[in-house]
Amino acid sequence: MKKAFKSIYLKRRFFIVLTAIIVGFLLSFIFQDILGAIRILFFVFLILFLVDLLLLFFSKGGIHAERILPDKLSNGDENAIQIQLANNYLFKASIKLIDELPFQFQKRDFGLDSVVKSGGSKTYDYNVRPTERGVYSFGSLNIFVSSPIGFLAKKITFDSSKEVPVYPSFLQLRKYDLIAFTNRLFEYGLKKIRRIGHTMEFEQIKDYIQGDDIRNINWKATAKKGQLMVNQFQDEKSQPIYSVIDKGRVMKMPFNELSLLDYAINATLVISNIALKKNDKAGMFSFSNTIANRVAAERRSSQMNLILETLYNLESNFVESDFSRLYVDIKRNLNQRSLLLLYTNFETLDALNRQLPYLQAISKQHLLVVIFFENTELLDFANKKAETTQQIFEQTIAEKFIYEKKLIVNELRKYGIQTILTKPEDLTINTINKYLEIKARGLL
Repeated sequence: MKKAFKSIYLKRRFFIVLTAIIVGFLLSFIFQDILGAIRILFFVFLILFLVDLLLLFFSKGGIHAERILPDKLSNGDENAIQIQLANNYLFKASIKLIDELPFQFQKRDFGLDSVVKSGGSKTYDYNVRPTERGVYSFGSLNIFVSSPIGFLAKKITFDSSKEVPVYPSFLQLRKYDLIAFTNRLFEYGLKKIRRIGHTMEFEQIKDYIQGDDIRNINWKATAKKGQLMVNQFQDEKSQPIYSVIDKGRVMKMPFNELSLLDYAINATLVISNIALKKNDKAGMFSFSNTIANRVAAERRSSQMNLILETLYNLESNFVESDFSRLYVDIKRNLNQRSLLLLYTNFETLDALNRQLPYLQAISKQHLLVVIFFENTELLDFANKKAETTQQIFEQTIAEKFIYEKKLIVNELRKYGIQTILTKPEDLTINTINKYLEIKARGLL
């Protein structure tokens, strides 16, 4: 009984009607002729209140609701959540649904209103976009059901709590899963894959068809068979591809609610999957003042799960990254020439110059690609129209920092180091582009 009492909620209609009756009683002191009518209205109100109470708490049936959550959420992406609701009452029910979202979303006013006929059901869909990795706790699914009378609402609670982990963006992984093997790469802004070339592994001799490179004609096979035959090549396989993630303080900078580290993590997941699909070995490790989160480059079936779990537990810190320690670790542990995709960030030329000797030393033994980020907010600020002298000064400084990023690119390329300067949201696409370009040109 106590539990049932706690689940009773008075609705606005109840207070409006009750207020009107109270006002009527007050007016009856002045206009005594209306007292009888007000009394009748009061008793009708009491009867309707009791009927409403009986319908909600003592009639057959009820409301059943269920929240359907995925096993894990994808960081930085829109994730679909579904709520299924069924009305087993003998009357049409008005529903107010309040889902207690995890505190990370900072949303306290999430609710849905609907009307469900007797014996009917409805499905509600909404999306959530997490911006931090970790465990997200969904609270209770609260249903406030009202009869057509609408004086009362009965609160029913379902799915008291459930925890869902937020992993790096596996939705992006699915999106780009076969992108390196289709003929529609231009739809995603990616370069086409060259399947024939001189710096690739020999695959087979085949009949010449129109469009084949005539430089690959095999004259001995042509003479034996009496028709044109060409050598076909394929990308070199089993090459180590390492994603090296800087998790120092420079990667804490946020863009569109995600940190630069999270953008790098999402790109690492996608590029590792594509490398494995192209029969290369994918691995990763992170660094700041120490080397951590190491996954050796392999081509085994469980490699993606291992990389995903490692990325899930990767967190940034506020220390300055030690590139000398990175160089020593690479020299000690990576004996085979590898493609190193280094995700970091340089804001000034001085910051680069401090680390440049170590980057040069790494690039002598491995194919190094330094990936760092454009400051999109700075770009937007520089493109605004200046209206005051103060704004002109500020925009001049902003343009100086933007230009300095370009100088960093030129400085790296001067020493033969591959470079990607990208907006955070374009990181994954530009990284895939660079990987496909390197494979096509046979640089590794």
